[in-house]
Amino acid sequence: MQVQTATIREATENDLEAIIALFADDPLGGHGDTTDPQALPDYSAAFRRIATSANETLYVAELDGEVVGTFQTMVTTTLTARGSSSLIVEAVQTRADMRGRGIGAAMIAFAVEKARETGMHLVQLTSNAVRTDAHRFYERLGFSPSHIGFKMKLK
Repeated sequence: MQVQTATIREATENDLEAIIALFADDPLGGHGDTTDPQALPDYSAAFRRIATSANETLYVAELDGEVVGTFQTMVTTTLTARGSSSLIVEAVQTRADMRGRGIGAAMIAFAVEKARETGMHLVQLTSNAVRTDAHRFYERLGFSPSHIGFKMKLK
C-alpha cells in the first residue's frame, strides 16, 4: 500500500462541491447524491446545520490542495455505560482514484484520536451491508461488527 500524508481539517463551505462530488461518485451508497446545480441549495442548507451544531463536525482530507476524502463525526451521550459519550463516524468517503493510499485509515485514525482526547467511551460507525471491502477495512483498523443496525426510510 502506498501511504500518502493527507491533511485532515474541518470542512468549509468552499469544500462543498468537492464533498458532493465524492458522494455523487459512489455507486454503492444509494443516497441519490448528485452534482446537479439545482441540488446545491439542499447541500448548502445541510452544511450550515452541521457547521452550527455543537455535536457534529464535517471534515475533509486534503492532498496537494485537493479534497480527496471526507467524514463526519457526531457526539452522542446516553445514560448507558454510566452516562458516557460516544463518537459516531459517518459518511466516510475517499475519492475513488485515491483509495488504497492510506487516506481512509488516516481519517479514521484522526477521528479515533479526537475521541480519545475528549474522553469518549467508544467510537462507532455503520457501513452499508453491501460494502464488504469497507467492512474488511474497518476490521483491519480495530473495529468489530458488534451490532446489527436497522433503518426506516421516511422520504
